[in-house]
Amino acid sequence: MSSSTEVEALPFLPRKRDFARRYAVLLAVWLATNTPAAISSCGARALQTKPATPVVVQPGAPGKPTKTLPTSTTAALPPRSRADVSFMQGMIMHHSQAVEMTALIASHTDNKDLRSLGARISSSQSDEIKFMQRWLAARGEPISMSMSGMSDRDMQRHPAALMPGMLTPEQMDALQKAKGAGFDRLFLTGMIQHHNGALIMVKDLFDTAGAGQDADIFNFATDADNTQRAEIRIMQTMLQKKMLEENR
Repeated sequence: MSSSTEVEALPFLPRKRDFARRYAVLLAVWLATNTPAAISSCGARALQTKPATPVVVQPGAPGKPTKTLPTSTTAALPPRSRADVSFMQGMIMHHSQAVEMTALIASHTDNKDLRSLGARISSSQSDEIKFMQRWLAARGEPISMSMSGMSDRDMQRHPAALMPGMLTPEQMDALQKAKGAGFDRLFLTGMIQHHNGALIMVKDLFDTAGAGQDADIFNFATDADNTQRAEIRIMQTMLQKKMLEENR
């Protein structure tokens, strides 16, 4: 019986050896095609595949379809109005006088509330001056405003003729000579006048056709308007309190 069993099992032995041989060949092929070099080669071929052509799409107005633009289309700064440039140049001059006024506070009064307000005005307007200077420089525009027929010396002597609300040389002189409560009163009345002039400048900008459309100018002018309105209310309250104290 044992010999018969051995004889019956013999026909299956070659088949098992053939299967093992075929498995070894397949395994060798798989290993050859999945080496790091082969994987890197596949990745390189994938990188060499030409990327899809980018599509530049311009959104349409409400209810209108989008528009496909040429691939060479590039972004550009929005067209600027001369009123935008004049506004920024003029506001730099306007802010500069406000900073000059606040610089007097430390040596002219001990009023803590006024010192705190002055520090806030000086910091915010100094930062805004830097912003306006960068805006003008980025567009190749001069920082200073030029007035035909008026020299730089004349512009310094008569700033009120240029920018609404700016203190006259006489007002600045009186402010520099005042001390204590007298200084507080002149500073508050002068800065309220100054801030109201800035509000006029913002209004004139937005009332000019085509002006104030630049996003940076729109945001800046809107923020300046809101900030200075709030500071005017604070200074009016401080001035009323000061006058009540003086009348007691």
